[in-house]
Amino acid sequence: MTGALDRILAIAGNTMREAVRSRVLYTLLFFALALIGTGILLATLSYVERDRIMQDVGFAAIRVFGVAIAIFVGIGLVHREVDRRTIYTILSKPIARGEFLLGKYLGLLATVWLQITVMGACFALVSWLAEAPLGAGHAAALAGIGGEVAVMVAIALFFSSISTPMLAALFTAGLWLIGHLTRDLRALGAQADVTSVTRVTEILYRALPDLEAFDFAGHAAHGLPLMASDLVLPALYALGYVVLTLTVAVAAFERRDFR
Repeated sequence: MTGALDRILAIAGNTMREAVRSRVLYTLLFFALALIGTGILLATLSYVERDRIMQDVGFAAIRVFGVAIAIFVGIGLVHREVDRRTIYTILSKPIARGEFLLGKYLGLLATVWLQITVMGACFALVSWLAEAPLGAGHAAALAGIGGEVAVMVAIALFFSSISTPMLAALFTAGLWLIGHLTRDLRALGAQADVTSVTRVTEILYRALPDLEAFDFAGHAAHGLPLMASDLVLPALYALGYVVLTLTVAVAAFERRDFR
């Protein structure tokens, strides 16, 4: 057990070192920080709720660019190993393919969470300079984005393990967009007169990720209270979805022929 953990952590460390050297990562991080900073200028265009507008822009920038980093860095994780043929060297060693994928996941997740921490610090600095309120709700909103990104990293790694980077990017980005619409889709299906439509939309809601479960930006902006269950249930949902997605990814990766 200790040996497996050591191998997973070694892969995760190498993945993190490789990810932090990516120019794409720093480009996306630069634009995210720039957008968070310009939130102050955008807020001045309004006469009311300037703080809320500035912080909404900041949360949107952290969410969009956090997911973008997960997608554009994650989709090439497996493909680069195959393209450079280092996958043969790695898999020739006493390491299971599941350990390899889990190490890749943990390494990329740590990298993206580090970027979210940097963006969160910039968000707090901008809010402090603008004398906008900061509280536990804002920390919960950032934690929610971290949970959403954890799910998206698993999905990006799944598609990276079975398809090309281009297709993996399209599928992952598509699922991210759909994941923010599944609640609306179920609500529309519930109002349909045809029973089969209601059932189909309910099945899609259960099968596809419900990413709105991780959005606490509204609570932070309006100072609404959060119960412990509001945070625990999304965390358990993210854990379950990640475990299920990685299990399917490992099963598919085990059958992949690299010859």
